[in-house]
Amino acid sequence: MDGAGAPAHAATYLRERRMVIDEALAADREEFARIFVHELFHFVWLRLGNGKRRSFENVLVRELRREARGELGWSAEWRKRKLAPADWINRTRRWREYCCESFCDTAAWLYSGTRRHAEFTLAARFRAARRAWFRKVLADRELSV
Repeated sequence: MDGAGAPAHAATYLRERRMVIDEALAADREEFARIFVHELFHFVWLRLGNGKRRSFENVLVRELRREARGELGWSAEWRKRKLAPADWINRTRRWREYCCESFCDTAAWLYSGTRRHAEFTLAARFRAARRAWFRKVLADRELSV
């Protein structure tokens, strides 16, 4: 179960450097790829460094100020719905967890090969800003996992 009480397809244990993925996903290559990339990028987020994490947070703050609705995966979506302005202003744990999940969902949207999905609900203009951030900050760089 995830933090919203919904069934979870996978989990990542960063300290153990291990991920667990529901074996039922083996029957759906596209969904497996989307979930796998999301989980893999939890390791990237951990090693990204504070400056780059804060830079991605700034992308999300700009979205919130522009009242962006939707997300690029359920794990970020349900967290986003629970945010209050005080969360992103004060960088609460709730905010930081949302940022991590949003980063991982964005990576899955970009790199899994999945072009369309019911969970891709963020408007195109906000997707473009996230794509630009990933290209600028992560493209052509070796990623530490």
